[in-house]
Amino acid sequence: CRATTCDDAKSCRQDNSMTGLTSTAELFRGFETDGYVVLPQFVSGQELTELLTHVDRFISDIVPQLPPEQVFYEDKDNPATLKQIQHMGDHDPWFHELFTSNRFREIAELLLSGPVVPRNMQYFNKPPGVGQATPPHQDGYYFMIDPCEAVTMWFALDDVDEENGCVRYVRGSHKHGMRDHARTRTLGFSQGIVDYPTDQDREAESAFPAHPGDLLVHDAMTIHRADGNQSATRSRRALGLIYYSERAREDTDAHAAYQRRLIEDMKSDGKI
Repeated sequence: CRATTCDDAKSCRQDNSMTGLTSTAELFRGFETDGYVVLPQFVSGQELTELLTHVDRFISDIVPQLPPEQVFYEDKDNPATLKQIQHMGDHDPWFHELFTSNRFREIAELLLSGPVVPRNMQYFNKPPGVGQATPPHQDGYYFMIDPCEAVTMWFALDDVDEENGCVRYVRGSHKHGMRDHARTRTLGFSQGIVDYPTDQDREAESAFPAHPGDLLVHDAMTIHRADGNQSATRSRRALGLIYYSERAREDTDAHAAYQRRLIEDMKSDGKI
């Protein structure tokens, strides 16, 4: 089972440089209580400049070679509307290293109280004016793992606020089980919570603006969503990094069947 205090966490270290602005004990407690933590300027300076340069390189050099089921566009005939890229670490050694051997993984191991499995590294964007809303959901519904012990990291590449679609979390929602989900028509987010929002959801939801280099991390059970991009000029780019606890076991057959159905549906809808 999960640790209940930071002293119980296998990976816990009093190393403030890893978290930037808070101790590991505070980080762990905040995650356990709220279901998410925010690390401002987790990456900054020259390191951030290098990371942004590699994102641009990946999009220009690697994306044209990827299969259509791993690259989504708001308008598949318009490359400027790039919305999502799947499994970046599988296609590029620089991003593989960032995903598997970086302090991002250390944070995941701290919050999940032990070794983790790097599962997926994604690129997200809400292009100006056309970026659609992200439906309220819990990532664990997609993951199909037992126990549902995983984290998703949302790493800002742009200045993000309520106008261009910042992340919104429902505080403490990770403690109340999996909500019912149903099919949505949102490309890249095929499932959404059917009864959202309840009065409790409205009271506990908060918006989280971010600057380039800021890191948001949430539990796989935490309810979150984002509005569409209402800005006519500003993008809303981010990286998403998913780590499973080594304790988690994936229902591989169910997950593969779900992915096949999803690809078939996207092809029939003309989205890929």
